[in-house]
Amino acid sequence: MDTRPKTIFCDIDGTLVKHDPPNITSNPNYKMILLEGTIETLLEWDKAGFNIILTTGRKESLRAVTKKQLSKIGIFYNQLIMGIGGGPRILINDCKDNGDQYASVVNLERNKGIKNIQI
Repeated sequence: MDTRPKTIFCDIDGTLVKHDPPNITSNPNYKMILLEGTIETLLEWDKAGFNIILTTGRKESLRAVTKKQLSKIGIFYNQLIMGIGGGPRILINDCKDNGDQYASVVNLERNKGIKNIQI
């Protein structure tokens, strides 16, 4: 069994916070609305030593605004990847020499949150 920490790539809008259109979320005064269980789940992942990488289709030019919005509602992370667009996302990862698969995917219904995700 591998004891190294897991890495979680997690989208922001519609996953951790309520999804709103870009013309609204790009406003510096926009206040994100946390989805149920977001902070508690992030705390569990952090306690377990997981690397939390947030991803978003928000434009790179909105990095400072996004970081401020996340901080205001208590969302913490290891890294933030911006500008990945709103299209399909595909994770490509190799298997270990013994054939173990080290990548998986969880697709959530928009705005339902990560409360019941088991990692």
